[in-house]
Amino acid sequence: MRNFCIFLTFICLNAVANPKAPGDTQIAIETQKTALVIRVDKAGDPTVIHLGKRLQNPAEYGLLSDNGKRGEDYTQLYNSAYTPAGARNLLEPALQVAHADGNPSSDLKYVRHETQTVSDGVVLTTVFLKDPQYPFEVKLFYKAYQQEDVIEQWSSIRHTEKKTVRLQKYASANLYIPAKNYYLTHFHGDWAKEMNPEEIPLTAGLKVLDSKLGTRAHLFQPPSFLLSLNKPAEEETGEVIAGTLAWSGNYQIQFEVDPLRNLRLIAGINPYASEYMLAPDKEFVTPAFLYTYSDSGKGQASRNMHRWARKYRIPQGEGNRLTLLNNWEATYFDFNEEKLTALFKDGKKLGVDLFLLDDGWFANKYPRNDDHTGLGDWQENKQKLPHGLGYLVKEAESAGIKFGIWLEPEMVSPKSELYEKHPDWVIKLPNRPEYYFRNQLVLDLSNPKVQDFVYGVVDGILTKNPTLGYIKWDCNAVIYNAYSATNPNPSHLYVEYVQGLYKVLEKLRVKYPTLPLMLCSGGGGRVDYGALKYFTEFWPSDNTDGLERIFIQWNYSYFFPAIAMCNHITDWGKQPIKFRTDVAMMGKMGYDIVVSKLDEKELAFSQDALKTYSRVKDVIWKGDLFRLVSPQTSDMASLLYVSEKQDKAMWFNYLVGNRYREGSQGAIRLSGLSPAKKYRIQEVNVYPGTTSPINGNQVVYSGDYLMTVGFNPAVDARRASVVLEITEAN
Repeated sequence: MRNFCIFLTFICLNAVANPKAPGDTQIAIETQKTALVIRVDKAGDPTVIHLGKRLQNPAEYGLLSDNGKRGEDYTQLYNSAYTPAGARNLLEPALQVAHADGNPSSDLKYVRHETQTVSDGVVLTTVFLKDPQYPFEVKLFYKAYQQEDVIEQWSSIRHTEKKTVRLQKYASANLYIPAKNYYLTHFHGDWAKEMNPEEIPLTAGLKVLDSKLGTRAHLFQPPSFLLSLNKPAEEETGEVIAGTLAWSGNYQIQFEVDPLRNLRLIAGINPYASEYMLAPDKEFVTPAFLYTYSDSGKGQASRNMHRWARKYRIPQGEGNRLTLLNNWEATYFDFNEEKLTALFKDGKKLGVDLFLLDDGWFANKYPRNDDHTGLGDWQENKQKLPHGLGYLVKEAESAGIKFGIWLEPEMVSPKSELYEKHPDWVIKLPNRPEYYFRNQLVLDLSNPKVQDFVYGVVDGILTKNPTLGYIKWDCNAVIYNAYSATNPNPSHLYVEYVQGLYKVLEKLRVKYPTLPLMLCSGGGGRVDYGALKYFTEFWPSDNTDGLERIFIQWNYSYFFPAIAMCNHITDWGKQPIKFRTDVAMMGKMGYDIVVSKLDEKELAFSQDALKTYSRVKDVIWKGDLFRLVSPQTSDMASLLYVSEKQDKAMWFNYLVGNRYREGSQGAIRLSGLSPAKKYRIQEVNVYPGTTSPINGNQVVYSGDYLMTVGFNPAVDARRASVVLEITEAN
């Protein structure tokens, strides 16, 4: 591995000559299987000439044609590595600025590039660009993760002009992709119906994915997509790029099919209402755009993202997670110490690791008895919790489980002491009526005083309760009437809100590096790798209906690994508890039920399921995911998690529709196993009082047989969910 990185550094530091254009420079950003190649011509223009499969001979990148060049006067290079606005460029820009003297144009010329190995298997290439007429510089960063085939790309902007420069657009990435056709799969939805996929062909012109919600920015449209090249990609075949922006605020991703029928992709912070005033000698750093290329279908692209996320981004991504029992659907706001301590015992009886106390435990002047009051007043409610959180922590630990807490520290209720004391801390417009989302407003995290307050709330609770085991961090409101009373640059609010949030989270992570944190935002309103640098897991949706969750979790799985996905068994939906448990097991499992209301069989099943989960969870969390049968196009859903050593696998199967036919779908071909190894198949999560038609079968199968012929999981209307454990036979 080290020798490969040294070789890659040599290639990047020593320009590869282009036989067709002497003097040109090639910059090859390579992973094990992928290459992004930038050409710099004699005029100093950096252009993207290749994004796709890595060539075995790097010198041959010089033979690639520059499809973006045209001789007409009305445009610059179509395939610029970072397209500046103004001058001759008439295409969608990555960068738009107004210089200190008012000049609205920019030009960016190559200065140099450098490459360094930042850690084992991670290579960072930096390309330095400068405007020839102004002391204005841009750096393009490309961090290549060799084994995971993921590229992380971002930019930074700095100048030494005499006065402030206005940044009107400042993208993270500007890619150029030549193909015959392009098929975009993007995802959209709303509360409780997140991540609905839609595949469309991209035609001439511009397609934009964006958000203007401020906080909870991904509620309608997450910043993640799949882009198939030439023809629609299948699960294990076809060329596809999976991309996502690591930013928790307003974003914009543009897909422009240019007049040459090539695709220009620009991704970054949404410039909407976010003109940024950059002072001399200050640096503006954009969020990272993450992408992976696969010539083996969507499945390989998602497996690349999963491996990268577990190893490099999500805290404790290769570690452990806690199962939990949440009180929300058991009590809502109506609880006291007696009710809660009884639930602790229920949690221990069930077999979970932790009890999570949800909304409603705080505020006294305006007690939090519903969602109209109390946010911002983070002291224990004396009527509900006369002995405070410390008492509950100790009682839970005495019962044999850990204790966790719900917080929504970014928000404020209009009816709260915080709002009365600090109205200037609240995001709202002057001379306009307040407008509420979920009866609350957003605190101005662009204000350092608010950052200190939010940090102090969380740190104060953890300092007083050092054995607190978990925090669920919610964010339920979007930003209406966007205005900061204290920010000297009001147009910075959308950007500096997110930067302020990250500052708070970074500070907390430094002090509490191993604390489990759930990222919750009324569901999938904030699921991105910017926030997941700090959170161990996320809440995909408030919709916990077992059938709906199959679709929601399926679509999140293209970008996020199972270890980060919180799946709870609740009373939503009409499916039996076995179905709901089987679905929740495909991630980080938890419960939001009244344990005392479970009958004898339901309780016994749940206890056994948790024991099984404890035994097999590492395969699910850290194994490679293979989506075998899609619920989008079939009556079934079938997913397989395979361990790295290919000695274990967990196979989940569900009947999602039987309107026209009832019964098994027949044999399903597996993937990801070793053809030479022998395997046994055993059904788990068998409900008490029922028998499995599979477990009496003592046949040993080769991986070759299972992947060529397949196996029938015997799913039908009476067996609507079937979970199979596959182990290597000795």
